Amino acid sequence: MKLWKTRQAKICFTVVCIIAVLAAAFILQPGPKKAVGNTTDSLNTSDSSGESSSVSNLQTPTVSSTSGKDKYETDSVPKGKPKPVEPEDVTIDNGKKHTVTLSICCDTILDNMGMFNKDKLGVLPEKGVILAPMTVTFSEGENVFDVLKRVTREERIHMEFKFTPIYNSAYIQGIHNLYEFDCGGLSGWMYKVNDWFPNYGASRYVLQQGDVIEWVYTCDLGRDVGGGYAIGGQIVG
Repeated sequence: MKLWKTRQAKICFTVVCIIAVLAAAFILQPGPKKAVGNTTDSLNTSDSSGESSSVSNLQTPTVSSTSGKDKYETDSVPKGKPKPVEPEDVTIDNGKKHTVTLSICCDTILDNMGMFNKDKLGVLPEKGVILAPMTVTFSEGENVFDVLKRVTREERIHMEFKFTPIYNSAYIQGIHNLYEFDCGGLSGWMYKVNDWFPNYGASRYVLQQGDVIEWVYTCDLGRDVGGGYAIGGQIVG
């Protein structure tokens, strides 16, 4: 009888131990993982240089189907005018050469000296001409920005820009040390081709033989130079 009670006690103890282990496993079980599908949360990643950056899974701006704009916030291009072409979609053919005319002018500043940054008087050209019209050779597939960058480098003219991802284009901040806002809050650089001010950035305007490119400085968001286009509060450049 005593032996039977001893065995019964061992069996009960074993059962209690098993129940305790199962309960502990259930309590310690990790909760459900956060889903990582199409989320808008930013993720910290490293680029090839090892620098940390913030990356969102939603890289392309959301565009309303009724806005008439493309994914880079560009309004509809007027009929008969060249449509924007994304730089990454173009193949440069260095075997095919063409010519365009390029000029850079800031004479509008001379009419608005009351707003001009007096610290910049030393870099303001006397007649407002930074680069007189000159013939430039380019390779088929190049855009307005490609030509500006190359010519300013060759002619030793200062030029500073930044790339604006939301517009997929370079934005010209300064030429000849004359920057946006140097002549009022509505001032900055604009470009026109064949007397038309494109409503998209210079990196997206693919050139054709014989085009006439003019970079002009505006002191009134384009109204004083015959154009009034702006993208997201920034003058097109």
